[in-house]
Amino acid sequence: MQPAPTLRSRASGILLHPSSLPGPVGIGDLGAPAVRFAQALAEAKQTWWQMLPIGPTGFGNSPYAALSSFAGNPLLISLERLVEEGWLNGADTSAPAAWPADRVPFAEVEAFKTERLRRAFATFERGASGSDKDKFEGFRRTTGWLATWSLYRALKDAHQGAEWVNWEPGVRGREAGPLEAAKTRLAAEIRYHDFVQYAFARQWHDLHVRCRELGIGLIGDIPFYVPHDSAEVWAHQDQFDLGRRGRPMRVAGVPPDDFAKDGQLWGFPLYNWESMRATDYAWWLARFRTTLAHFDAVRIDHFIGFHRAWAVPGRLKNALHGRWIQGPDGAVFERLKRESGSLELIAEDLGVVTPEVEKLRDGFDLPGIRVLQFGFGWDPAQTHLPHKYPKRSLAATGTHDNDTSRGWYEAIDHPGTKDWVHRYLKTDGKDIAWVMIQAVLQSPADTAIVPAQDLLNLGSEARMNRPGVATGNWGWRMLPGALTPEILRRLGMLTQESRRARA
Repeated sequence: MQPAPTLRSRASGILLHPSSLPGPVGIGDLGAPAVRFAQALAEAKQTWWQMLPIGPTGFGNSPYAALSSFAGNPLLISLERLVEEGWLNGADTSAPAAWPADRVPFAEVEAFKTERLRRAFATFERGASGSDKDKFEGFRRTTGWLATWSLYRALKDAHQGAEWVNWEPGVRGREAGPLEAAKTRLAAEIRYHDFVQYAFARQWHDLHVRCRELGIGLIGDIPFYVPHDSAEVWAHQDQFDLGRRGRPMRVAGVPPDDFAKDGQLWGFPLYNWESMRATDYAWWLARFRTTLAHFDAVRIDHFIGFHRAWAVPGRLKNALHGRWIQGPDGAVFERLKRESGSLELIAEDLGVVTPEVEKLRDGFDLPGIRVLQFGFGWDPAQTHLPHKYPKRSLAATGTHDNDTSRGWYEAIDHPGTKDWVHRYLKTDGKDIAWVMIQAVLQSPADTAIVPAQDLLNLGSEARMNRPGVATGNWGWRMLPGALTPEILRRLGMLTQESRRARA
């Protein structure tokens, strides 16, 4: 097995969430589709596979609104691998032929996979080997976050999906008696959810090992905020800015700007940093440890939040009347660095970056992010154009929140901007996605990341997310065979020419 790559080496990779892989049951998974993609990355001389958060998704199917910061998403479990384990039979993996190949039908997939996971659990309980049952019990005993997640998930199901603030007071407030009664009443459901996470953990481990053998490192993602309706907020209410009945006193957002006259109201609860400081930031450290155990490097979404947050009273309907409140700055990272020695972290510092945020990022020698699309827009200092990229940075053509490169270019309606793109990139606009890929790969940045949609030269129909739009996101999938040998050869040649190829 090769050693894990480091963000300090000149390297490149591809952004593709596992759900976007081709696969047999309506969604990509951790089985054969993921291994084939990792093999394709290795063939194209890549070093990194970047993903979005891998937790169980909540509202809008968003990975950035997961119901847990620790648990894995059951929809990513490979049914074919469960067949190999002997916990399902082959007929269980046959999905309806009418499902689209280029989109994830989330509701249908969830119903289909949940039924199969329950069948697998029943088979496991009836006939698993003694060795497998011992491993399962060991997983249950040693996985610190598991009991909280499985109880929360079982309670949520028992309440027909209602948010935890609408549960009965004793359970909502985590009183000892009602909690113990719930554990007894829901013991079978809790064990089922334990099994689902056990299956996810086994498959993730095998994929991670195979990627390491191929020389491919995994980049994960930690969202700064967590949803109010999540296992962690319910279980650690004192660590968040909540009222007596558990509802947020203040929520996160951003103030008004040229893009949103009322600001943006995200609705995530704010942290109670005083309580977190009293526990030496134990919750954050556990979150980092768990994510870094899954990945070789981690992107911190909204890194700016560690310095300051726009706090809006929970009763308000827009973000106009908030105020800036101070975050913990480097306290969490100081403790994490003492534990691990080095920080394989990426600071997502997009947006309004103050000198204090730059000082925090640079003080821990974290790479920031540069996005080529932003270089031709609102960035007066041109920090997002490749000639300005610092060596210690991650450069990308776009992110999961951007349009694809081709879609972005085709949507430019200002002749001056399009002319600027042509002059700067020395192009007439043909094959624009690959022109932008080349610009990012040849930039000074240590790490270069390309969304898979740009490799495939896809338009806006392949966009992963449209911020501010509540539905229709996160569902894009890559068609089988889309990553052709020609594309992989072309990417490999550019990677070699830009001195980013794996040794």
